[in-house]
Amino acid sequence: MDNRFSNIFNLTEDQAIALLKQPLNQEDGTSERYVGAAHLINFPTERSINALIEAIGDHDPALENRIARRKAVESLGRLRATQALPTLKICLADSDPLTIENAVWAIGEIGTEDPSILEAIANLLTQPHQTYRVIIHTLANFNYLPALERIKPFCSHEDKSIASAAIASVARLDNDYSSMDEVVGFLQHSDINARRACIQDLIDAEYYAAIPAIAKAPISVAFRLRGIRLLAAKGLAMGKVNFAEIEPSLDRIIRDRPQDIDLVHEYDQPPALEFLIRELYHTDFGRCYLASKTLLEVYPQEAVKALLQTYESEAHNDYGAHFHVIKLLGLLKHQPSYDLIVEALHNTSPQFQKSRAAAAIALGNLQATQAVPLLKQTLDTPIFDLKYACLLALEQLGENYWSEMVDDQNLLIKAKAHHKI
Repeated sequence: MDNRFSNIFNLTEDQAIALLKQPLNQEDGTSERYVGAAHLINFPTERSINALIEAIGDHDPALENRIARRKAVESLGRLRATQALPTLKICLADSDPLTIENAVWAIGEIGTEDPSILEAIANLLTQPHQTYRVIIHTLANFNYLPALERIKPFCSHEDKSIASAAIASVARLDNDYSSMDEVVGFLQHSDINARRACIQDLIDAEYYAAIPAIAKAPISVAFRLRGIRLLAAKGLAMGKVNFAEIEPSLDRIIRDRPQDIDLVHEYDQPPALEFLIRELYHTDFGRCYLASKTLLEVYPQEAVKALLQTYESEAHNDYGAHFHVIKLLGLLKHQPSYDLIVEALHNTSPQFQKSRAAAAIALGNLQATQAVPLLKQTLDTPIFDLKYACLLALEQLGENYWSEMVDDQNLLIKAKAHHKI
């Protein structure tokens, strides 16, 4: 669990509990109870757990209190508080669907074999306006077979993120994976949420055959890389796949060339250069990849100037566009951008992490042999995609460092090193 930002206000346990118990402001309805509920995940004590359970028992209908109750439920899940299960079971009958959703998730995090709790979760599938995807996931993770017939109707749900979860869960519970290609097909759905969601379902179903399709899906590199890393690690450990089967897909994701993506969008005619540059800022990476591919194919001469202009004005501070600009400058082999790319390689801001790996690959595409010492130095990083990208870039520059990675702590880098020997 990533708790880097969990205690940004540096509250003590006493202060967090005091905030959680603070009376609602009757004049403006504001409250700091949410802050208290959020920060108690830093204190896995009986006092904190009891304070959170007590907060859930406050049914004041004010919005600020409802928000605090939802957070208290979530915090109990993060604390793996087994003593909270009776309270969370009661929350499954709450009038607030978001409290129910959090309760289902929290029970999934804590774990239980209580059939009455599992049945209460399964019965939520028969009720309207619920967060069915979370419910279905949780039931499948508990391997709750009595829910199977209640999950099956959701396989044809109009919300494809729900349908995807249902199909994958039925496959797991029924041990019949014949319909999993339909989940793989959602990687090419027009709805970005369906594309992202189905990767988790493919992971949960341990559907290793999807690895090549995940690598080419028009989704953020972070989603795809997480999917392949989790599937590959499990598959290698269980002997279900070998590294030779995984390697092309893993390399493809790290290189992340737009021409290697199976695009879901298309243009009726080539758009203006200005439009394509704006598309690099889109939250749907499918549109970013289409714009990148079109820039390379239609505007190879004009693109560099436009990319540098947008970098100067906005992209230097927008981590999504920054990533695409850095990558494109490398693919366009623009040698004068060397310093800018090196700067991206050394950018340690968490939100710009993707750009560091993109910068390493860009330096390889530039054939920038002067960057070999920088790339070698960066091999000390614990960041998987950055390290892997540096190794690929060094190889592209005629320097093979895979032999030095045979004892690497990361399973996939170690496997690749042994495969290269």
